[in-house]
Amino acid sequence: MKQVAFPGGQRVPALGQGTWHMGEDQDRHDEEVAAIRLGIDLGLTLIDTAEMYGEGRAEMLVGEAIRGQRDKVFIVTKVYPHHASRVEMHRACNNSLQRLQVDTIDLYLLHWPGEVPTDETVQAFEALQHEGKIRHWGVSNFDLRLMKSLWQVPGGAAAQTDQVLYNLATRGIEWDLLPWQREHRLPVMAYSPFDEGRLLRTRALVAFAKQHAMTPSQVALAWLLAQDGVIAIPKTGHCERVRDNAAALEHRLTAAHLRELDELFPPPKGPSRLAMI
Repeated sequence: MKQVAFPGGQRVPALGQGTWHMGEDQDRHDEEVAAIRLGIDLGLTLIDTAEMYGEGRAEMLVGEAIRGQRDKVFIVTKVYPHHASRVEMHRACNNSLQRLQVDTIDLYLLHWPGEVPTDETVQAFEALQHEGKIRHWGVSNFDLRLMKSLWQVPGGAAAQTDQVLYNLATRGIEWDLLPWQREHRLPVMAYSPFDEGRLLRTRALVAFAKQHAMTPSQVALAWLLAQDGVIAIPKTGHCERVRDNAAALEHRLTAAHLRELDELFPPPKGPSRLAMI
């Protein structure tokens, strides 16, 4: 398994598991739990969730799936922006810990920028670290301007990642944010690597995958895995798709493959607004 290092030295798998929209259908509960457990068995031990996902139901699902194997997994969850004050974050974190059935969150992220002053949010993260409730913290959906602003806040440079929308069809961060993060040795956590499934249905990707004996999802993930400092977190609640995602690790894209994909999905030619879902 390829690994990616956070600035603090923690190393995690470059391919993990997302959980957006999981835990919301009781009829799919058992298969979703099985899918997460299978992913762990296959080495996809970084699991990303959020208090927003199903209003806590995804965290509860993750808590059930990791029961008895907490030491194997790296848990990432996210706090609502309106819970990013010192008092509210303490309460939100305790609720997430209870739903996850763990004592400590490995990486706690601000889900997107909000109205709470950044310095207060950083202080809230630091307080939770001091209490041992979280190990690391970071942000999500921050553009370059916001990342630079965060770096000016006392303690702000302790952020360990910026989780953003990044995939073959959405490459805007390559113009400015991604180079800045690489300069600061700050990994990108790429959510929705399949663009909510739309990418996998594009004619160009389907044709490329068929030509090179891969599935479209394997191409999309292999492209992210070919890059330095990028962690991909595809979401699926189906065991067969977990196996398909994990098999992307067996496909190493060559320089020629990457050039061909650049022609099919061109990199940005200028700055653009940060894409979000």
